[in-house]
Amino acid sequence: MNRRAFVRQTGTVALAAQFAAREVRAAPSAARNPRALIMDAMGELRPIYDRSLVRQMLASGTDAITVTLCDPKAVGAEALALAIDGLMEYDRYLTEHPDLFIKATTVADVDAARRSGRMAVFYLYQNATQFDDDLDRIEMFFKLGLTSCQVTYNDRNLAGVGCRAEGDDGGLTEFGRAMIDRMNAIGVLVDLSHANARTMADTISHSRMPVIISHTGCKAAYDHVRNTSDANLRLLAERGGVVGICQLRPFLTVKKRDNLHAYFDHIDHAVQTCGVDHVCIGSDRDHRVIEMTPEYEAELRAEEGSQVVSSELPYFIDELNGPRRMEVVWDGLVGRGYSEDVVEKIMGQNLYRLYAEVIG
Repeated sequence: MNRRAFVRQTGTVALAAQFAAREVRAAPSAARNPRALIMDAMGELRPIYDRSLVRQMLASGTDAITVTLCDPKAVGAEALALAIDGLMEYDRYLTEHPDLFIKATTVADVDAARRSGRMAVFYLYQNATQFDDDLDRIEMFFKLGLTSCQVTYNDRNLAGVGCRAEGDDGGLTEFGRAMIDRMNAIGVLVDLSHANARTMADTISHSRMPVIISHTGCKAAYDHVRNTSDANLRLLAERGGVVGICQLRPFLTVKKRDNLHAYFDHIDHAVQTCGVDHVCIGSDRDHRVIEMTPEYEAELRAEEGSQVVSSELPYFIDELNGPRRMEVVWDGLVGRGYSEDVVEKIMGQNLYRLYAEVIG
């Protein structure tokens, strides 16, 4: 069952309200520059979020977020249907709350959102299966507001190979090269999250425009199948790209408690490997305050099916569990000794630069 079907059929709206009403754990930051730009390269903004939760995200300084429009695991006709349904659902959600959101297709929308105290929302697909073998669909979705798309999601598709395609070390295909060319030509940002190492390297080298790995960890800091090698991090940076360090606990550390340091260890490693101009935040996390109840685990299983492994739970790091986590990230970077100029690059300026160059 996909996420939207689960929400409609089981009343997760009520469950979300329960999460949103819980006390937020992050205290307001005293160090953050209130004028600083803060962007999330891939985070969650679910249409079930109520206004108070979004207001807390805004209060944390979040100016822009890129969201996944639909379940990326589908293929064929289902993938196309879900892609259209998801885009329309987010259009409705943003339109219903014009005082909270701006649908963003350029960095000018980020500027407008900041001036008006709203959040700019960019659209991402985490797979290319909705295009099937029809490259004209890329332009169709672009005209509907799509600004970035992943080459793969875990498995092999027509374009390339995902990181969980066991025994398949293939890379970017001929169709994948044509797809990248079309995305480059019209201004859709190429995202390499969930790709395997060879598909990453092939795509970075082939693309005429810089690319992003919007949500990942560093393989050298913690060896996980979803994390990125130093070789690909360096190649990404050499070609002007940006990597977003995620907050998904199983990708960062085996420790389930007292583990906030692991998140900043990955950021440190990315900065040391890529340079300060090529690292950003890509949380890949729910903004509700999550408690590991049976109801929440049932929600995860309905969304992700067999991908949920109980031993890997919880997905969150305690201090980053809630809508005001950007304050914790800001303070943590300052605590690691980064100057305000560098913190502002990591928190938003690097991603803004990439979007300006590729999306416009």
